[in-house]
Amino acid sequence: MGYSTKIQLIKRKTSEQWYVNFPAAVAQAIEFNQGEIVEWIIDDHQRLVLKRSDESVEGLKKKLPQKI
Repeated sequence: MGYSTKIQLIKRKTSEQWYVNFPAAVAQAIEFNQGEIVEWIIDDHQRLVLKRSDESVEGLKKKLPQKI
C-alpha cells in the first residue's frame, strides 16, 4: 500500500527549503520519535532510502525466541 505525498518548496531571498511530509500512518508505523535525526541516501533517480541510526531502532528490534 502506498501513500502519496506532495513535495513542497519554500523560496526565500537567499535560500530555499524543500519539505517532504510523512503521512501520520507511515510515521506511526515506523515509530518515529520527535526530533529524531535520519539520513537520506540517494539510491537512484527514483528511490531515496531513509536510514535511521542504530540507537533509534535498538529498542524496536523484536527478539526472536531462543531455540532449545
